[in-house]
Amino acid sequence: MRVDEHFLDEIKSRLRPSDVIGKTVKLRKQGREYVGLSPFTKEKTPSFYVNDDKGQFFDFSSGKTGDVITFLQETQRLSFMEAVEQLAAEAGLTMPAYDPQSQEQDKKRQGLSDWLETAAQWFEAELRRPVGREARAYLEQRGLPEADWARFRLGFAPGGRTTLKDYLVAKGARPAELVDTGLLIAPEEGGAPYDRFRDRIIFPITDPRGRVISFGGRAMDPKARAKYLNGPETVVFHKGHQLYGLAEARKIIAAAPAGETPPLAVVEGYMDAIACQRAGIAAVAPMGTALTEEQMEMLWRHHPEPTLCFDGDRAGRQAASRAIDRALPLLKPGKSFRFAIVEGGKDPDEVLREQGPAALRSQMADTTPFVEALFVRERDQEPLDTPERRAGLKARLRQLAGTIADKDLQQAYRDDLLARLDAIFARPEREARRPWTPSGEGGGGRKRGQWGQPPPQPASPEGKAGARRLAQRMDLTAAALVKFVLNDPAVLDDHLEDSLAANGFGDPGLAELAREIIRLRLDHDHLDSGSLTRHLASCGYSTLLTDIDRAAATSSAPILKSDVSLEAARSQWSQAFARLSRLAALDEAIAAAKVSLGGRSAMETLERLKGERDALKRAIRDWND
Repeated sequence: MRVDEHFLDEIKSRLRPSDVIGKTVKLRKQGREYVGLSPFTKEKTPSFYVNDDKGQFFDFSSGKTGDVITFLQETQRLSFMEAVEQLAAEAGLTMPAYDPQSQEQDKKRQGLSDWLETAAQWFEAELRRPVGREARAYLEQRGLPEADWARFRLGFAPGGRTTLKDYLVAKGARPAELVDTGLLIAPEEGGAPYDRFRDRIIFPITDPRGRVISFGGRAMDPKARAKYLNGPETVVFHKGHQLYGLAEARKIIAAAPAGETPPLAVVEGYMDAIACQRAGIAAVAPMGTALTEEQMEMLWRHHPEPTLCFDGDRAGRQAASRAIDRALPLLKPGKSFRFAIVEGGKDPDEVLREQGPAALRSQMADTTPFVEALFVRERDQEPLDTPERRAGLKARLRQLAGTIADKDLQQAYRDDLLARLDAIFARPEREARRPWTPSGEGGGGRKRGQWGQPPPQPASPEGKAGARRLAQRMDLTAAALVKFVLNDPAVLDDHLEDSLAANGFGDPGLAELAREIIRLRLDHDHLDSGSLTRHLASCGYSTLLTDIDRAAATSSAPILKSDVSLEAARSQWSQAFARLSRLAALDEAIAAAKVSLGGRSAMETLERLKGERDALKRAIRDWND
């Protein structure tokens, strides 16, 4: 039986030679290689080397060299197929069934790989030709100098419909096989295939050994339908099984000094991975999809705790949450993840350009353990202000820990999570509540993206003053508007530049509260009801919030009724707020008119303003009743 090269490559991509050989030979790290005593000769001075980057061993005492298959054949006297079967089992792969066509398929796959490599070289050359002038200017603008283009094999696809096709066909390629590589698109309605990548900066996608298997392209036209475009699934490229930049990341890891384990970061895009690698950080990127189980296993083969780095916006938070859920059942002793959030709403590429490599390395080193990220996510789902909610959190933590397949780690997680829960209620609530908010720089010296915030600051003078003012008497309409904002902070997004801060929802006593809410909403890409309420309470507005609840409860405002849809309630909130803003403007206009009274015309203006104000007040009263 013949095993095709693709299957052998899959085995070798899943197993590090140093791990396999290290079971037989005691190895120690020495620069980019591992060194030990030869298993083939008796020696006192080590002359046996293993290079994970090259996937080879070298024995200078006996002259033998080869890969992990050769090593097993030499040391265990196994046949080729026996060695392959043993390594396949170790890699978690099932041996392929006998297929008389496998040799032909392997030959076809090799042919496609050759055309992909030829295309990569052509893209690289096009970047440096006159047609690539704008692409070169873009790369330089992004802070990526020409000296690094060759390292990452960057290229350019001109805008012609068949420019690459014509070049490769002239080299002997058949259009049908170029469609199989993903380089050409065959129209569904029929017709001649045409280039997939046009007027795009090209990022070659390689396998762990550095062989080109597909491409990604960044559009030069800002109006392009897709900013980034990846090659399709092919016989040589499976998106969920590969990671962009892994071959280069392996080189960075291998170059680490002996005894050190440099971080391996997982970032969101090509430019982010390149930025990290330029700063000396081993980094990879999935290609537009959430991390798959196969990609996680691939990461663990190269690092025991890769760092998942996400943007601090809502999408980044959701991506982090999905990664937690997908990784949790797969965790094993010595195989986990850490999390990092880049500060200030930036991505790694922006940090490198604006602050330099040292700043990027520092931020990427500021990480949070997996267990803490999981606990904080669950803790912050809702306030823990009732026994039922606290019991619900405890049940969720137990259930999540139970999804870990490894029983010992499952118990360790359960103990850790429940200990963290006990610690919350072992100290005052104000000190315990420290939500993770992956968002912008806020007040109080908070740092963007931290999983645990500093304890809330003491009540401010403004907060205490606001609480005293509101304790006297509150406008019911204003109370209803504030209550709705506390439940749905996103309703503010279209009104942050309005007169909200000055008019305090129509009640001057709420002006300070309104300003604090606006500040917090501007500082955070994602602000949920619980986080907003807890923050306001920590700033001294607890009494004020209680009065708002009481006043809102006596209001009949439709936005607070349970049978009103969220969309309708938001629309009604905006209409009511507009009325209050207009009322405030009328009050200012009336005051100004009184000061400048001077004749019949001014008196008529004053009466008209008063009439409009009275009508508006009646409309607001009717809405609230």
